[in-house]
Amino acid sequence: MNSAEAAIDAVFTGAGARGFVHAREIGGTAEVGVGADDPVVLASVFKIPVAVAYAREVVAGRLDETARTRVGKRYRTGGIGTAGCADDVEMSWRDLALFMLTMSDNAATDVVYHRVGQAAVDRVLTGLGLRRTRLIGCCEDLFASVLADLGAAEDADLDAVFAAATPDQTAKLAVLDPARTTASTPREITTLLEAIWTDRAGDPAACERVRSMMARQIWPHRMSSGFASDVAVAAKTGTLPSVRNEAGVVTFPDGRRFAVAVFTRAHSFAERQPAVDAAIGEAARLAVDHLRKATP
Repeated sequence: MNSAEAAIDAVFTGAGARGFVHAREIGGTAEVGVGADDPVVLASVFKIPVAVAYAREVVAGRLDETARTRVGKRYRTGGIGTAGCADDVEMSWRDLALFMLTMSDNAATDVVYHRVGQAAVDRVLTGLGLRRTRLIGCCEDLFASVLADLGAAEDADLDAVFAAATPDQTAKLAVLDPARTTASTPREITTLLEAIWTDRAGDPAACERVRSMMARQIWPHRMSSGFASDVAVAAKTGTLPSVRNEAGVVTFPDGRRFAVAVFTRAHSFAERQPAVDAAIGEAARLAVDHLRKATP
């Protein structure tokens, strides 16, 4: 482990977590990583390949992004965006995709996912050679696995079920085990990001749709917290009990771009983990600083 990797690892240790990181300069060869090839739980980072599959369908003319669809009771799981609405919502496909990436709206994600289909998402992954990246359905499927693991009814309130679970029960959930849930590696996620930013993940118009949506993400408390305001961050978070993630592309005023994937597992199941959130930004900055100095 070199000095940069040791510094990154120390950041997570100080925050009470284990971290997994990979960063690469887009268009370059330099890279840095800590556990870069270890399997990690994606959580909502899985929405990036779903967005690529969606954008491909739109550009191919198989999906009219201005057409409207309804988000009904089936998808109201609580949380932010349409998932937390009290009533049915009607929106265009492009607005649902925007909600999926910018605020991590689970209901919007599942409606988009069911429209494009698992096969379309799998084609994104196989086409880029991401053999260790696996999606097991959408948010609905991940939540169903939690309810099943905890012996709760299918229509039980997920937040209440999580709150009632003991730490031992939570630790054994399939949704927290990369061998049994939607998972990848930090290196494969930066490979995906680089492909999106170099128009290799699909038609250039499709890749641009994904880039522009990720650039509008509303959460500033993780990766963005590590960089000055003149540095653009286009990214996607992911959150589950003990899991705090973010993956995205950091663009500097001089035009240099860096794909960064940061995945964490906290030693606690506390709902709020500001130290871990901040560690994601600090680790991303350390990784990028190392790459900028290594190849000035």
